[in-house]
Amino acid sequence: MSTDVDGAERLAAAWGRIEAWLWAHAPASAALLRAPASEAEITAAEAAMEVQFPATLAAWYRIHDGVDEDQSSDAPHVAGILPSRKTMLPLEGVVSEYRTHTGNWAREAGIVPFARTPGDVWSGCYVDARKDAPSFGNLGSWAVDQADEPYPWPSNGWPLPDWLTEMAIALEQGRPLRRPDGAEDAGDQPALYQGGLTWVDARNLDIDAVVLDGPQ
Repeated sequence: MSTDVDGAERLAAAWGRIEAWLWAHAPASAALLRAPASEAEITAAEAAMEVQFPATLAAWYRIHDGVDEDQSSDAPHVAGILPSRKTMLPLEGVVSEYRTHTGNWAREAGIVPFARTPGDVWSGCYVDARKDAPSFGNLGSWAVDQADEPYPWPSNGWPLPDWLTEMAIALEQGRPLRRPDGAEDAGDQPALYQGGLTWVDARNLDIDAVVLDGPQ
């Protein structure tokens, strides 16, 4: 139990740093954060999927029920505040995505797709909610045309609090995301675009964004 509490507290601390940075430097993205999900809404989502969220994922939804990408005039960028331009789905979107994955795609139960590319359903991130799996509570990636796999591969995935802590550091230092082995992911560098946050490959910039290169 103490491990669950510790993980949830570390996640909340990391997200607090991220959100503070967003309001200070990317308010167009910060404004898209939805209100907290209630305990009843989290319980209803778990019941609909017949899955119990890892404590860290539930803690995140208690802070914000995802991102309201429909309110963004440029959803693929301003709403894509997570690395690789992913957006955090509201709980109703998680349930809908999960039903597509386990039903239409025949993917394994317990893999919770909590994020995807704004505006489409081609790829995203999941958290492993299979309690007996070594990757329980950890990050993974999904896509229409490939099997679910832990991220980064090969590994058991990235614990959610650790991933968000690294995201906070990358924003505060104005540098690319670094994977658990210390390698920089050059394709995931934070940038400012139309008053919001996005993530880019500075070597092959495809939008007119200001790439961060040091603390703001």
